[in-house]
Formats: sequence, structure tokens, C-alpha cells
Amino acid sequence: MRALEVFAIYVAPFLIFGAAVKFWMKRNAVDLTDTQRLAGGPPRRRFLLGAWRKEE
Repeated sequence: MRALEVFAIYVAPFLIFGAAVKFWMKRNAVDLTDTQRLAGGPPRRRFLLGAWRKEE
């Protein structure tokens, strides 16, 4: 029974935080596509110092 209590203590904050963020996004009409659009396009590849790197 102790293991179940410890598991609940560790997992519950993540579930509560996820539900709160989902509620906040729905309340403010923020969609994941809007957030991705604001973040910019995909990273570009560049050749730097003899290797291909992704610019972020």
C-alpha cells in the first residue's frame, strides 16, 4: 500500500499540471498550431566546421 501512495504523490502533480495547462489553453483560445506558428519554421541545416548541424 505504501508503494501506491508514493506513486500517487509523484504522478499526481504532473496530471494536475497537464489538466491546468489544457484548461488554460482552452480558456484563452490558444491552439497548438498557433503556438507552433509563433515559434517559427523548422530548424535549418547548415554546414559548419565540417559537419551538418541544425540551427535552432
